[in-house]
Amino acid sequence: GNRRWARERGWPQATGHAAGAKRVKELVQACVARGVTCLTLFAFSTENWRRPRTEVTALMKLLMRYLRKELGDLHEQGVRLRIIGNINSLDPAMRDLIEHAHSLTQVNTVFNLNVAVNYGGRWDILQAVRSWQKSNPKCSLDDLDEHQLARHLSTGDQPEPDLMIRTGGEIRISNFPLWQMAYCEM
Repeated sequence: GNRRWARERGWPQATGHAAGAKRVKELVQACVARGVTCLTLFAFSTENWRRPRTEVTALMKLLMRYLRKELGDLHEQGVRLRIIGNINSLDPAMRDLIEHAHSLTQVNTVFNLNVAVNYGGRWDILQAVRSWQKSNPKCSLDDLDEHQLARHLSTGDQPEPDLMIRTGGEIRISNFPLWQMAYCEM
């Protein structure tokens, strides 16, 4: 929705992405004040690699800038920050920053903030199957059940979402957390 928002105003796409990022702090504070314990924000999907290289680069720089700027405040507020998605294919500097954010905030319990970066619901299901198989090398896939698979998803230790909001006006699921959203209100 950030690109569409900027386009409607005749502004560059990067301006829309930056405006969306600025709202994150306010959104987290509003959630905490209302007793919400977990929020997942979609920053960059696996499909976003198809966008123009300049936009991809701008999005990655924006994410790194946001992480560097806000990580200390998030930690002080007791926010556990988790970047979900295939981080192995990201730039090494980005991976290092993500690992630092995970390490710094891993014991925080006030609020869980998941930021989906290079994430796709299909990828998450596939990596969950692989993770389960790695944890159970002597088992057959016939032994795998829904409960076991769910624990290996990127948000396997968190409750399933109750609500999904598409701020851009879209009415499709896209490639969001497909498994986790099975009973989610839209």
